[in-house]
Amino acid sequence: MALRGAFIGFGNVAENGHLPGWRACPEVEIVAATDGSDARRMRVRETLPGINVYADPAEMLAQEMLDFVDICTPPGSHAAMIGQAQAAGIHVLCEKPTVTHAAALTALSQEARRRGLVLHTVHNWLKAPICRKITSLIDEAALGTIHRIHWETLRSQPAMAVPAGSAANWRLDPAMAGGGILVDHGWHALYCVRRWAGTQPQSISARLETRKFTDWPLDDTAHITLEFPNATATIHLTWTAETRENWIEIEGADGRLIVEEAAVVRETGAGRQTWNCPPALSRGSHHPDWFSGVVDDFLTAIKNPQRGSNLPEALFCARAIDLAKASSADGSAVIAFNG
Repeated sequence: MALRGAFIGFGNVAENGHLPGWRACPEVEIVAATDGSDARRMRVRETLPGINVYADPAEMLAQEMLDFVDICTPPGSHAAMIGQAQAAGIHVLCEKPTVTHAAALTALSQEARRRGLVLHTVHNWLKAPICRKITSLIDEAALGTIHRIHWETLRSQPAMAVPAGSAANWRLDPAMAGGGILVDHGWHALYCVRRWAGTQPQSISARLETRKFTDWPLDDTAHITLEFPNATATIHLTWTAETRENWIEIEGADGRLIVEEAAVVRETGAGRQTWNCPPALSRGSHHPDWFSGVVDDFLTAIKNPQRGSNLPEALFCARAIDLAKASSADGSAVIAFNG
């Protein structure tokens, strides 16, 4: 029997990023959705005719027999939505950032374990063909011991959270977004870098800036340095670039990996090897082709609780973002990474 799921929030990422993945999964049936916008509820009815549509998540959770919810609301609402779903005994898949403060995620993770529920975050960038290839090469020790990781995300503006003209972009509201580019793009960079470093960092320092969009009370540029036992990772993020690009470079004792558009390149003393892994990381914002891997991991966690969810990754990201903000506020101070 298919698992019964429902959307909480039906903006751009739900419709264009998640829905194609659920439709392609025979093990799941989306039976309901809730959204506070009249226009988005109408869009649900147009896109998913026949399912039950609600304005209030609490009403949906009370009325529907659900196995899981897919939370696609603005980050500032995630903790409350997760809490409601857990109280109803329902598994949760949640868009990143899972929450806007690490303490809230610690409490929710404890509740998930107490109730035997899955709390899984959409870490879809690790499912991109480029990132999958990087992960496999590192796991094969193709570079030897990793010494340095550098990540750049260059954008000219924040992504639109809802269709143009339908509502204000919540990414520009700190109460709803939880922060600027550090929270938005930084979350992705952090879980990828942590996976490739293979261990917890010992310290973190950061500098947050508002270079261009001074009317917004948010950081539009962020620099983060993570010191791991054997490696240093640097992350540069900005919404102020003239181009849309991503750059990844990883150096190890036996060679170097770089990402060139849609290709992963390994350079060693023996020469240069290239793997084409389209699409480029900078192409698109919703990445429906990456979501199927997230679905697979989420369903595996539901079926096999001993396998667990990606809660440790999410807890790391939430903690790193809290510490990065504290570091920046203290003049880019180096802060020990505990927990």
